[in-house]
Parts: sequence; structure tokens; C-alpha cells
Amino acid sequence: MSLFDTIIRFLQDGGPFIYIIALVLVIGLAITIERYLFLSSTHNANKRALVQIKSALQKGDVEHIKSVAMQQQAPVLDVLQAGISRMQQVKRREDLEYAMEETVMEYMLQLEKRTPLLATLANIATLLGLLGTIMGLIAAFSAVANADPAEKANLLSASISVAMNTTAFGLITAIPLILFHTNLQSRTAEIVDTLEMAGIKLLNALSYGAARDKKD
Repeated sequence: MSLFDTIIRFLQDGGPFIYIIALVLVIGLAITIERYLFLSSTHNANKRALVQIKSALQKGDVEHIKSVAMQQQAPVLDVLQAGISRMQQVKRREDLEYAMEETVMEYMLQLEKRTPLLATLANIATLLGLLGTIMGLIAAFSAVANADPAEKANLLSASISVAMNTTAFGLITAIPLILFHTNLQSRTAEIVDTLEMAGIKLLNALSYGAARDKKD
């Protein structure tokens, strides 16, 4: 039996909580797809930008970085631009670092948006599965109490089987959502690390250039 057939069987044999869990699954998948596409697009934009400014970062060539930033959009370029723009007002390394950190934090809000919902939805799916099973068992025992003695065993067995489907479907929903949440968190952390790395490289290059100018 395929996974699709299994899901259909759960929807048919489970109680009303099954449909709520199915809705949670659909919402979780929609969030996962949207976040994956956004993070992939951001990562690729940063990757292309870093290839173009690699040598400029090493040399502290702010003019080339500004030129590339005018031609294309990428979070890493915005972070570097924030530091370069602050250079016109102050020269201290700390001030440039604060300017770039502020931009990184702004992008973190966009990168982490909706991702925590996946963990919440996974917990909700698990709890709904347990609640559906408990409610199903309560209804099953109530029905068995008034049933013919000869039918009690078969009726109870069938009712318990149906009730347990709710828990099973809740776990089937929760486990992938937890995995998706972990994967998206890893991708987000990788992008943030890239932004911070680029900022530190620029600061180090500028500091080295300033120290060399003093010696000359």
C-alpha cells in the first residue's frame, strides 16, 4: 500500500480530528515550500554576489562593491553597503560593525519568518492525534456498553482500530514537519553565517588597509 493510499484510508476510517490534522499538514507543507523557495533564492543571490566581489573583499575595494551592489540585489551586498555608507560618517571599526549587524538582524526577521510555525504545527498535529484517539475510545466504550454481548469484542476491536488511526496520522504529519523545520533552520543559519562572514572580511580588509597606509 502506498503512502497516498494509507493517508486516504486514515481519512476514511478516522474520526473528525483526522480532517483537522490533514488541514495542519496542508498548511505545514505550504509554509515549507514557500520558505524553501525563498531561502534558496536568497542563498543563490548571495552566492552569485560573493563570486563577483571576492577579490574586492580581500582588498577592501569598496568602490567595486558599491558598483556590484548597484547592478544586482542580494542581502550580502546590502549588508556590506550598510557598512560602506557608515564609513562616510565615522571611521571606527565598531560603528561599521554595528551598521552591518543592524542590516543582518533585519534580514534575519525575513529569513526566519514563519519557520517556527512548523514546530508549532507538528506539536498541534501530535496533540490532535492523541485527543482524537481518546475521544474515539470514549465513544467506543460508550457504544460497547449498550451492545449485544456477542458483538462487544468485535465492536470494541474495530472502534479501537479506528481511534488509533488518528494518533498514527498525527505522527505521520508531525514527523515530516519537524524534519522540514530543522532543514529550514539549517539553511537560515547558513545564510546568516554568510552575511556575517562577508561583513567581517570587509572590516578586516579595511583595517589592514588603514594600518598599511599609516606605515606608508
